[in-house]
Amino acid sequence: MINQSGSALAMLQKQLKELDQIFQETMETLNTVAGAERVAKWKARTTALITESLGQKEGQRFAALQPGPSFTNDLVDEFTDLVDYFKVPLQDLAKRLTQTAPPPSSGN
Repeated sequence: MINQSGSALAMLQKQLKELDQIFQETMETLNTVAGAERVAKWKARTTALITESLGQKEGQRFAALQPGPSFTNDLVDEFTDLVDYFKVPLQDLAKRLTQTAPPPSSGN
């Protein structure tokens, strides 16, 4: 279980980094349509990884996340909201894993 929690936490951190990278590249190019497409692909990969690492229930919970309509008429703001919409639940899941994982044993 310790290795499973550790590897799941590492996977979540990697996915968060990928999402941050998508965000940074999109902000540089300001191509929010391509960014949203990359986020959709990222979400599909992340859902599969969560299902594999943490089980069907967590995978389905993440897959069910569907952002609602946005009415800001600011594409950059809407893209930022989209990224945050997926980032926050992943951060919360990583936090839960950290809290439930037993502390690493010190080698004597």
